[in-house]
Amino acid sequence: MPRRPLVLTALAAAALIVGTVAPAAQASTSEPSTPVPITAPDGKIMSYVLNAKTANPGQMRLVERAVVAAGGVVVQSWPEIGVVVAHSVRSAFRADVVVAAGNALVSVGATRSVPVIEGTPAGAQAPWGPGSSGWKADAKKKFNGDIEAPTTPADSADARESEQWDMKMINADKAHAITDGSRNVLVGVLDSGIDPDHPDLVANIDVAASINCSDAGRPDASVDGWYPTTSDHGTHVAGTIAAARNGIGIVGVAPGVRVASVKVVNDDGFIYPEYAVCGFVWAGLKHMDVTNNSYYVDPFEYWCGDQVDQAAAKEAVRRAVEWSTSQGVVHAAAAGNSAVDLANKTVDTGSPDDGTAVARTLNEGCEDIPAELPGVVTVSSVIKAGALSYFSNRGLGKIDVAAPGSGILSTVVKDNGYGSKSGTSMASPHVAGVLALMKSVHPTWSPAQMIDKLREQAMSHACEPAQLNYGPVCVGTDTENSYYGTGIVDALAAVQ
Repeated sequence: MPRRPLVLTALAAAALIVGTVAPAAQASTSEPSTPVPITAPDGKIMSYVLNAKTANPGQMRLVERAVVAAGGVVVQSWPEIGVVVAHSVRSAFRADVVVAAGNALVSVGATRSVPVIEGTPAGAQAPWGPGSSGWKADAKKKFNGDIEAPTTPADSADARESEQWDMKMINADKAHAITDGSRNVLVGVLDSGIDPDHPDLVANIDVAASINCSDAGRPDASVDGWYPTTSDHGTHVAGTIAAARNGIGIVGVAPGVRVASVKVVNDDGFIYPEYAVCGFVWAGLKHMDVTNNSYYVDPFEYWCGDQVDQAAAKEAVRRAVEWSTSQGVVHAAAAGNSAVDLANKTVDTGSPDDGTAVARTLNEGCEDIPAELPGVVTVSSVIKAGALSYFSNRGLGKIDVAAPGSGILSTVVKDNGYGSKSGTSMASPHVAGVLALMKSVHPTWSPAQMIDKLREQAMSHACEPAQLNYGPVCVGTDTENSYYGTGIVDALAAVQ
């Protein structure tokens, strides 16, 4: 896939398998990170997030008026978190809106390094109209093929539950003897959409709770807006979480729960901050119980708090995660596929990934979001034998739990079939499914209680050598280390 959804492309996998050993990461630094200025040419539609001082109606109105006064248009307001998404074609917009808003505004930042390709949504139109920039996405950003086995059409397949080694590893098969999960539990799949008529998914999709957030970060409730278009990533993730027990295909970790398609990936494979903000707030508004987040927010693999634009966007996403958590939503997120020690990262050569990447020095305030945000369960990936997947990010104090992520069989769009994919994208939905089972049995538990129990109940896994000697070695103890966190997630313990 592109840089964002955390599944490996065949090309990337081949490069890692035959590549040289990565150098050991150095300690994080408190020195300033490398500046990455984002230019905003006059006449090109650029997207911004604005963070109000407080989330109250008066402050929001002041910020919205400031947007207009500075020559912008309000695309979406989120009064729950004090965030406004705006577009402008004026290069001076950022400076002018700060003056116009006064003390009502904490920060403003561009959300991408390139002009907006989707235009300004209808109903939030600027005088200059949507799509006027004429900028087109680089074709190379289209979704690439994942590491996968040939797909098998549902109508010619027998039940394939016996092939799901991953479910046995996390004791999901034993948990199912107690419960398949409750229909009262709703899991938001923040991803590229879910196949609406896949026979293993159709019964469990909550259409009313599904939404498209990739229309400039504004919730689009059109009938087919949340359908997959250029990727089956979200369909694969959804199958791992909640493929139905129906006698065909596979069985998900929590086959009795409902899933909502919250589309946060655009057709070129990007998940911009305003999309993620929309997804998290929507999850809170719909009182979802769990979300799965198998991506990092574009265009930066790591968002640095000492960079003005990056800090503003990072804060907007943080607010959205925090608010949805306060509404009872618990979040699982993929750790990433760069084989990086998240506790000791110092360089990034691939960001911004929507324009011209620059080599930049990172510091301790540069984070992968949402995986490194407070209150998010960060998941590393393991292989069938239990060792850490060679591609998986790691980090002492950064990884909460581990789950199967290499060669995972699940649902795909093609022929309404099944295919195998690898990535921390595939590990995270196992944890989301376990959280859904846990919520089914313990409906009154808060997100914090669920995370504590998930970590406590994980099956401890001692440090092992890195697969193929790729990436930083494991550090820590048998009970918590940089590869597995507190251990491999345990579905049976979650329902007992």
